[in-house]
Amino acid sequence: MAYVDGFLLPVPRKNLKAYQQLSRKAGKVWREHGALDYKECVADDIKVKGTAPFAKAVGTKAGETVIFAYIVYKSRAHRDSVNKKVMKDPRIAAQMTGKAMPFDVKRMMYGGFKVVVDE
Repeated sequence: MAYVDGFLLPVPRKNLKAYQQLSRKAGKVWREHGALDYKECVADDIKVKGTAPFAKAVGTKAGETVIFAYIVYKSRAHRDSVNKKVMKDPRIAAQMTGKAMPFDVKRMMYGGFKVVVDE
């Protein structure tokens, strides 16, 4: 079964374009190193009655929205191999060095997930 890295993070709406530019570059790097899929999604319909809101989970502040993102791999071993290559890629290092990120990295949620249903 496949393996997925999942991300949930608040991004100031004024920084969405900068975030998208960063994400496009990152997605290209992950795919080049073997990720099967790379998606970045901005909140559209997240206030559903009777459920815990995504915005509350990441502690959004006024002027922020939520990004839900995921990267798909063949397996956890494949993910570990791809991520090792990505972290050594100078294009990723360049995005993280000396620049202010368009979101608060400390408020980002991240985890690896085993796929249990793949219909």
